[in-house]
Amino acid sequence: MSVGTAFYPRTAPLNRKLQWREWSGYLAASAYHDSHEIEYNAIREAAALIDVSPLYKYLVSGPDATRLVDRVITRDARKLAAGRVYYTSWCNEDGRVVDDGTVAHLDDGTYRWTAADPSLRWFRMNARGLEVEIEDISERVSALAVQGPLSRDVLEAVTETSWGDLKYFGRRAAQVGPIPVDVSRTGYTGDLGYEVWVESSRAVELWDAFAETGSAYGIRPAGMLALDITRIEAGLILIEVDFDSVRRALIPEQSFSPFELGILGRFVDFEKEAAFVGRRALEREQERGGPPRRLVGLELDWEPLEELYLAKGLTAMLEAAASRAPVPLYARGRQIGKATSTTWSPTLKKVVALASVGADHSEPGTSIEVEWTVEARRSRTAATVVELPFFNPARKTSTR
Repeated sequence: MSVGTAFYPRTAPLNRKLQWREWSGYLAASAYHDSHEIEYNAIREAAALIDVSPLYKYLVSGPDATRLVDRVITRDARKLAAGRVYYTSWCNEDGRVVDDGTVAHLDDGTYRWTAADPSLRWFRMNARGLEVEIEDISERVSALAVQGPLSRDVLEAVTETSWGDLKYFGRRAAQVGPIPVDVSRTGYTGDLGYEVWVESSRAVELWDAFAETGSAYGIRPAGMLALDITRIEAGLILIEVDFDSVRRALIPEQSFSPFELGILGRFVDFEKEAAFVGRRALEREQERGGPPRRLVGLELDWEPLEELYLAKGLTAMLEAAASRAPVPLYARGRQIGKATSTTWSPTLKKVVALASVGADHSEPGTSIEVEWTVEARRSRTAATVVELPFFNPARKTSTR
């Protein structure tokens, strides 16, 4: 049975249509307003509050904390300075992705490690022989994402301090009135944004502070439907949608190496000294020329798509919500992969998709056909491989 997060006393009354979905055993709002597009617009044009507390969270401490992190993740933990955050993946011995998440180096030398799936057992298995403590703080610590072009203004107003100097993927401790928090310049929207980490016992107070102060900036709560569109525009992958953990794979095709998942491949550091889990397998994969599949972005051509509807006497009507249903892709009459996440982008005014395709069809500019269903009739429509991300505003990484 799903339960509410620490923010539930505030999010439940706002979710008037009772649109909830399950996220790691918690209730996550699908949408708060009459349309999730209102919330999407808040993310892209003003500011939004998103409850991301269901993330699994772990605190890694002790003399060998850095050695454990370095042993598990594909990036070089020794280069992760206090006040910085990594986005990274970790693999099994065969170089297949177990999960992805963030690792934040806190001021006291400990690490806050987030994951999409439960990871305590995996971390402890790899901690054998090390003097390290791993604490599951998933319930004790909550997280509130403040995202959008005005998110910095809201954060500065709430904390009464400047945040223009905090670089992308940086973090530091702060105060929201009497509430101690940790703020990281991270998020899942591809926009300017921050995540505020707080003891769950102070979560409601934190929400109230941001809601009250943020009202002058047009801040709104945003749910999972709006978040799904923004993360696709940002080219960000989602476990159980764009890839599966190797722990769930029943056949080899259901597991992935980091190099098959776009940005995760760029975060494999073969220069690091540590023999991280899966390193040898990934090195062998690269020696063979890389994996047979690649994650790409697709832009669907509008005119051919519109013709499919006109042929049925219909005006093209696209779902406002993103689709997580896999869709076959074709080239030269054969299937060459699948689109995993598809959405109409209100900002770009295009239909875009994340897709897994054969390496020989992964170059930008490659023409591909996407299966598209209109009135229960399956057809195919034209698409083009493009670079990710689709949406990448300068404000996301800029300082002032």
